Amino acid sequence: MERREFITLLGSTGVAWPVSAWAQQPGSPVIGYLSSGIGGVVGGDRATIFAEGLAATGYIDGRNVAIEYRWAQGHYDRLPELAAELVRRRVNVLVAATDLVTAKAAKAATSDIPIVFGIGTDPVESGLVASFARPGGNLTGAARLSSELEPKRLQLLHELIPAARTIALLVNPNNPGAESLLKAVQTAAGSLGLSLPVLRASTNPDLDKAFAALAGLRAEGIVISPDSFFVQRSSGLAALALRHAIPAMFQYREFAEAGGLISYAASRTESYRLLGVYTGRILKGEKPADLPVQQPTTLELIINLKTARALGISVPLTMLTRAEEVIE
Repeated sequence: MERREFITLLGSTGVAWPVSAWAQQPGSPVIGYLSSGIGGVVGGDRATIFAEGLAATGYIDGRNVAIEYRWAQGHYDRLPELAAELVRRRVNVLVAATDLVTAKAAKAATSDIPIVFGIGTDPVESGLVASFARPGGNLTGAARLSSELEPKRLQLLHELIPAARTIALLVNPNNPGAESLLKAVQTAAGSLGLSLPVLRASTNPDLDKAFAALAGLRAEGIVISPDSFFVQRSSGLAALALRHAIPAMFQYREFAEAGGLISYAASRTESYRLLGVYTGRILKGEKPADLPVQQPTTLELIINLKTARALGISVPLTMLTRAEEVIE
Protein backbone atom coordinates (compact mmCIF):
# COMPACT_ATOMS: atom_id res chain seq x y z
CA MET A 1 0.00 0.00 0.00
CA GLU A 2 1.46 3.35 -1.08
CA ARG A 3 0.72 6.26 1.24
CA ARG A 4 2.52 8.91 -0.77
CA GLU A 5 3.49 9.72 -4.32
CA PHE A 6 7.22 9.45 -4.82
CA ILE A 7 9.41 11.34 -7.19
CA THR A 8 9.80 9.44 -10.47
CA LEU A 9 13.47 8.98 -11.16
CA LEU A 10 14.88 10.05 -14.48
CA GLY A 11 16.93 6.88 -14.49
CA SER A 12 18.21 4.28 -12.06
CA THR A 13 21.25 2.59 -13.52
CA GLY A 14 24.73 3.46 -14.62
CA VAL A 15 28.01 4.12 -12.90
CA ALA A 16 29.01 7.33 -14.63
CA TRP A 17 26.88 8.88 -17.28
CA PRO A 18 28.36 9.44 -20.76
CA VAL A 19 28.52 12.93 -22.16
CA SER A 20 24.99 13.74 -23.18
CA ALA A 21 23.77 14.57 -26.63
CA TRP A 22 24.08 18.27 -25.86
CA ALA A 23 27.48 19.83 -26.32
CA GLN A 24 28.94 21.09 -23.08
CA GLN A 25 29.79 24.77 -23.14
CA PRO A 26 33.49 25.65 -22.93
CA GLY A 27 34.44 26.84 -19.48
CA SER A 28 31.48 25.15 -17.80
CA PRO A 29 31.92 24.40 -14.08
CA VAL A 30 32.98 20.94 -12.95
CA ILE A 31 31.50 19.06 -10.00
CA GLY A 32 33.41 16.31 -8.24
CA TYR A 33 31.10 13.57 -6.92
CA LEU A 34 32.84 11.41 -4.32
CA SER A 35 31.22 8.26 -2.92
CA SER A 36 32.40 5.43 -0.71
CA GLY A 37 30.00 3.13 -2.56
CA ILE A 38 29.86 1.33 -5.87
CA GLY A 39 28.52 3.03 -8.98
CA GLY A 40 26.14 0.31 -10.17
CA VAL A 41 22.40 0.32 -9.68
CA VAL A 42 22.27 1.57 -6.09
CA GLY A 43 25.04 4.18 -6.35
CA GLY A 44 23.83 5.30 -9.76
CA ASP A 45 20.29 5.61 -8.44
CA ARG A 46 21.38 8.07 -5.77
CA ALA A 47 23.56 9.99 -8.21
CA THR A 48 20.55 10.32 -10.51
CA ILE A 49 18.52 11.87 -7.69
CA PHE A 50 21.42 14.25 -7.05
CA ALA A 51 21.39 15.23 -10.74
CA GLU A 52 17.64 15.93 -10.51
CA GLY A 53 18.22 18.37 -7.67
CA LEU A 54 21.04 19.99 -9.61
CA ALA A 55 18.81 20.30 -12.69
CA ALA A 56 16.20 22.11 -10.58
CA THR A 57 18.72 24.95 -10.26
CA GLY A 58 19.34 25.03 -14.01
CA TYR A 59 22.48 22.90 -14.29
CA ILE A 60 22.38 19.88 -16.61
CA ASP A 61 25.31 17.46 -16.78
CA GLY A 62 26.87 17.56 -20.25
CA ARG A 63 25.13 20.79 -21.19
CA ASN A 64 26.32 23.55 -18.85
CA VAL A 65 28.12 21.58 -16.16
CA ALA A 66 30.28 18.44 -15.98
CA ILE A 67 30.16 15.88 -13.18
CA GLU A 68 33.18 13.71 -12.47
CA TYR A 69 32.37 10.60 -10.43
CA ARG A 70 34.75 8.79 -8.09
CA TRP A 71 33.62 5.56 -6.40
CA ALA A 72 35.65 3.98 -3.58
CA GLN A 73 33.90 0.63 -4.16
CA GLY A 74 33.34 0.19 -0.43
CA HIS A 75 37.06 0.64 0.37
CA TYR A 76 37.22 3.54 2.82
CA ASP A 77 41.01 3.72 2.57
CA ARG A 78 40.73 4.80 -1.07
CA LEU A 79 38.76 7.95 -0.27
CA PRO A 80 41.67 10.31 0.59
CA GLU A 81 43.37 9.74 -2.75
CA LEU A 82 40.11 9.99 -4.70
CA ALA A 83 39.32 13.26 -2.94
CA ALA A 84 42.83 14.56 -3.64
CA GLU A 85 42.41 13.61 -7.28
CA LEU A 86 39.26 15.71 -7.57
CA VAL A 87 40.96 18.62 -5.80
CA ARG A 88 43.85 18.43 -8.28
CA ARG A 89 41.23 18.55 -11.00
CA ARG A 90 40.17 21.89 -9.45
CA VAL A 91 36.49 21.06 -9.39
CA ASN A 92 34.21 23.98 -8.54
CA VAL A 93 32.25 22.02 -5.93
CA LEU A 94 33.17 18.75 -4.24
CA VAL A 95 30.18 16.59 -3.28
CA ALA A 96 30.90 14.07 -0.50
CA ALA A 97 27.79 12.07 -1.12
CA THR A 98 27.58 9.07 1.16
CA ASP A 99 28.84 9.20 4.73
CA LEU A 100 31.04 10.79 7.37
CA VAL A 101 34.21 9.04 6.16
CA THR A 102 33.70 10.51 2.68
CA ALA A 103 33.02 13.96 4.10
CA LYS A 104 36.13 13.87 6.27
CA ALA A 105 38.25 12.79 3.30
CA ALA A 106 36.90 15.74 1.33
CA LYS A 107 37.48 18.17 4.19
CA ALA A 108 41.06 16.95 4.65
CA ALA A 109 41.72 17.41 0.93
CA THR A 110 40.72 21.08 0.66
CA SER A 111 39.86 24.14 2.71
CA ASP A 112 39.13 26.25 -0.39
CA ILE A 113 36.79 24.30 -2.64
CA PRO A 114 33.15 24.31 -1.45
CA ILE A 115 32.06 20.91 -0.12
CA VAL A 116 28.48 19.64 -0.01
CA PHE A 117 28.18 16.55 2.18
CA GLY A 118 25.54 13.92 2.80
CA ILE A 119 26.17 12.05 6.04
CA GLY A 120 24.33 9.83 8.49
CA THR A 121 25.70 11.38 11.68
CA ASP A 122 25.67 14.71 13.52
CA PRO A 123 27.98 17.06 11.55
CA VAL A 124 28.57 19.30 14.58
CA GLU A 125 29.64 16.48 16.89
CA SER A 126 31.72 15.08 14.03
CA GLY A 127 33.62 18.36 13.67
CA LEU A 128 32.55 19.10 10.11
CA VAL A 129 30.68 22.35 10.82
CA ALA A 130 30.29 24.87 13.64
CA SER A 131 26.49 24.55 13.79
CA PHE A 132 23.51 23.45 11.72
CA ALA A 133 22.29 27.02 11.21
CA ARG A 134 25.70 28.59 10.51
CA PRO A 135 28.08 25.92 9.22
CA GLY A 136 31.04 28.27 8.72
CA GLY A 137 34.01 27.31 6.57
CA ASN A 138 33.64 25.62 3.21
CA LEU A 139 31.20 22.82 4.12
CA THR A 140 27.43 22.38 4.25
CA GLY A 141 24.96 19.70 3.22
CA ALA A 142 22.43 17.22 4.54
CA ALA A 143 22.53 15.13 7.70
CA ARG A 144 20.29 12.06 7.50
CA LEU A 145 21.28 11.07 11.06
CA SER A 146 21.14 7.38 10.08
CA SER A 147 23.35 6.37 12.99
CA GLU A 148 21.11 8.21 15.43
CA LEU A 149 18.18 6.22 14.04
CA GLU A 150 19.83 2.88 14.76
CA PRO A 151 18.40 2.55 18.30
CA LYS A 152 14.97 3.27 16.79
CA ARG A 153 15.52 0.49 14.24
CA LEU A 154 16.24 -1.92 17.08
CA GLN A 155 13.09 -0.76 18.85
CA LEU A 156 10.95 -1.23 15.73
CA LEU A 157 12.29 -4.73 15.11
CA HIS A 158 11.59 -5.62 18.74
CA GLU A 159 8.07 -4.27 18.31
CA LEU A 160 7.60 -6.84 15.55
CA ILE A 161 9.11 -9.69 17.62
CA PRO A 162 8.31 -8.67 21.21
CA ALA A 163 9.08 -12.13 22.63
CA ALA A 164 12.68 -11.93 21.37
CA ARG A 165 15.40 -11.82 23.99
CA THR A 166 18.43 -11.79 21.66
CA ILE A 167 18.78 -9.57 18.60
CA ALA A 168 22.14 -9.39 16.83
CA LEU A 169 23.79 -6.27 15.38
CA LEU A 170 25.81 -6.47 12.17
CA VAL A 171 28.56 -3.85 11.73
CA ASN A 172 31.41 -3.22 9.31
CA PRO A 173 34.62 -3.08 11.39
CA ASN A 174 36.27 -0.96 8.69
CA ASN A 175 33.76 1.84 9.27
CA PRO A 176 35.33 4.35 11.69
CA GLY A 177 31.90 5.14 13.12
CA ALA A 178 31.08 1.53 14.01
CA GLU A 179 32.15 1.68 17.65
CA SER A 180 30.21 4.82 18.56
CA LEU A 181 27.13 3.40 16.85
CA LEU A 182 27.60 0.16 18.76
CA LYS A 183 27.53 1.99 22.09
CA ALA A 184 24.26 3.73 21.23
CA VAL A 185 22.58 0.48 20.19
CA GLN A 186 23.89 -1.35 23.26
CA THR A 187 22.28 1.31 25.45
CA ALA A 188 18.98 0.87 23.60
CA ALA A 189 19.23 -2.93 23.89
CA GLY A 190 19.74 -2.63 27.65
CA SER A 191 16.62 -0.50 28.02
CA LEU A 192 14.63 -3.11 26.09
CA GLY A 193 16.04 -6.00 28.11
CA LEU A 194 17.75 -7.48 25.05
CA SER A 195 20.99 -9.33 24.61
CA LEU A 196 22.93 -7.82 21.68
CA PRO A 197 25.64 -10.04 20.19
CA VAL A 198 27.74 -8.15 17.65
CA LEU A 199 28.69 -9.63 14.29
CA ARG A 200 31.31 -8.03 12.06
CA ALA A 201 31.60 -8.24 8.28
CA SER A 202 33.54 -6.38 5.61
CA THR A 203 33.59 -9.01 2.82
CA ASN A 204 31.03 -11.29 1.21
CA PRO A 205 32.43 -14.40 2.96
CA ASP A 206 32.18 -12.48 6.26
CA LEU A 207 28.48 -11.93 5.61
CA ASP A 208 27.89 -15.64 5.05
CA LYS A 209 29.72 -16.47 8.27
CA ALA A 210 27.83 -13.82 10.23
CA PHE A 211 24.41 -15.12 9.23
CA ALA A 212 25.52 -18.72 9.77
CA ALA A 213 26.49 -17.76 13.34
CA LEU A 214 23.01 -16.52 14.24
CA ALA A 215 21.62 -19.96 15.14
CA GLY A 216 24.46 -20.67 17.55
CA LEU A 217 23.91 -17.30 19.20
CA ARG A 218 20.18 -18.06 19.55
CA ALA A 219 19.52 -14.71 17.86
CA GLU A 220 15.88 -14.14 17.00
CA GLY A 221 16.49 -11.12 14.80
CA ILE A 222 19.25 -8.97 13.33
CA VAL A 223 19.72 -5.23 12.81
CA ILE A 224 22.10 -4.30 9.98
CA SER A 225 23.96 -1.07 10.71
CA PRO A 226 24.21 1.80 8.18
CA ASP A 227 27.28 1.32 5.99
CA SER A 228 28.06 1.73 2.29
CA PHE A 229 29.30 -1.87 2.03
CA PHE A 230 25.95 -3.12 3.30
CA VAL A 231 23.88 -0.63 1.29
CA GLN A 232 25.41 -1.91 -1.95
CA ARG A 233 24.41 -5.43 -0.91
CA SER A 234 20.83 -4.72 0.16
CA SER A 235 19.36 -7.43 -2.06
CA GLY A 236 21.98 -9.98 -1.04
CA LEU A 237 21.41 -9.25 2.63
CA ALA A 238 17.66 -9.67 2.19
CA ALA A 239 18.31 -13.03 0.50
CA LEU A 240 20.58 -14.12 3.36
CA ALA A 241 17.95 -13.17 5.92
CA LEU A 242 15.30 -15.14 4.04
CA ARG A 243 17.59 -18.16 3.67
CA HIS A 244 18.22 -18.18 7.41
CA ALA A 245 14.57 -17.36 8.21
CA ILE A 246 15.67 -14.47 10.43
CA PRO A 247 13.68 -11.24 10.94
CA ALA A 248 15.97 -8.45 9.75
CA MET A 249 15.97 -4.64 9.83
CA PHE A 250 18.00 -2.34 7.58
CA GLN A 251 18.00 1.22 6.30
CA TYR A 252 16.61 1.60 2.82
CA ARG A 253 13.59 0.41 0.93
CA GLU A 254 15.67 -1.72 -1.49
CA PHE A 255 16.17 -4.14 1.40
CA ALA A 256 12.45 -4.55 2.11
CA GLU A 257 11.64 -4.61 -1.60
CA ALA A 258 14.10 -7.50 -2.04
CA GLY A 259 12.44 -9.54 0.70
CA GLY A 260 13.89 -8.11 3.90
CA LEU A 261 11.35 -7.79 6.70
CA ILE A 262 11.55 -4.09 7.52
CA SER A 263 13.49 -0.91 6.71
CA TYR A 264 13.54 2.50 8.34
CA ALA A 265 15.47 5.59 7.29
CA ALA A 266 15.26 9.21 6.28
CA SER A 267 14.11 9.65 2.70
CA ARG A 268 17.07 9.12 0.39
CA THR A 269 15.22 11.02 -2.36
CA GLU A 270 14.86 14.10 -0.20
CA SER A 271 18.47 13.92 0.98
CA TYR A 272 20.22 13.40 -2.35
CA ARG A 273 18.01 15.90 -4.13
CA LEU A 274 19.01 18.49 -1.53
CA LEU A 275 22.69 17.83 -2.26
CA GLY A 276 22.01 18.66 -5.91
CA VAL A 277 20.08 21.83 -5.06
CA TYR A 278 22.81 23.07 -2.70
CA THR A 279 25.49 22.32 -5.30
CA GLY A 280 23.61 24.39 -7.87
CA ARG A 281 23.11 27.26 -5.45
CA ILE A 282 26.84 27.32 -4.68
CA LEU A 283 27.66 27.32 -8.40
CA LYS A 284 25.40 30.38 -8.67
CA GLY A 285 27.48 32.19 -6.05
CA GLU A 286 26.11 31.32 -2.61
CA LYS A 287 28.62 30.32 0.06
CA PRO A 288 28.50 27.05 2.04
CA ALA A 289 28.94 29.01 5.26
CA ASP A 290 25.58 30.74 4.61
CA LEU A 291 23.61 27.60 3.75
CA PRO A 292 22.31 25.80 6.87
CA VAL A 293 22.82 22.07 7.15
CA GLN A 294 19.49 20.44 6.37
CA GLN A 295 17.84 17.32 7.76
CA PRO A 296 15.36 15.32 5.67
CA THR A 297 11.89 15.67 7.14
CA THR A 298 10.51 12.38 5.81
CA LEU A 299 11.21 9.10 7.62
CA GLU A 300 10.26 6.02 5.62
CA LEU A 301 9.11 2.87 7.41
CA ILE A 302 8.73 0.02 4.90
CA ILE A 303 7.31 -3.37 5.93
CA ASN A 304 7.34 -6.48 3.78
CA LEU A 305 4.09 -8.16 4.85
CA LYS A 306 4.75 -11.18 2.63
CA THR A 307 8.01 -11.83 4.47
CA ALA A 308 6.34 -11.27 7.83
CA ARG A 309 3.77 -13.94 7.02
CA ALA A 310 6.46 -16.35 5.85
CA LEU A 311 8.24 -15.86 9.18
CA GLY A 312 5.03 -16.29 11.15
CA ILE A 313 5.07 -12.69 12.36
CA SER A 314 1.84 -10.84 12.99
CA VAL A 315 2.42 -7.15 12.28
CA PRO A 316 0.53 -4.89 14.70
CA LEU A 317 -2.10 -2.71 13.07
CA THR A 318 -0.57 0.33 14.76
CA MET A 319 2.70 -0.35 12.93
CA LEU A 320 0.98 -0.92 9.60
CA THR A 321 -0.74 2.45 9.83
CA ARG A 322 2.60 4.16 10.56
CA ALA A 323 4.30 2.56 7.56
CA GLU A 324 5.15 4.61 4.50
CA GLU A 325 4.66 1.47 2.44
CA VAL A 326 3.50 -2.09 3.07
CA ILE A 327 4.71 -4.65 0.52
CA GLU A 328 2.20 -7.43 -0.04
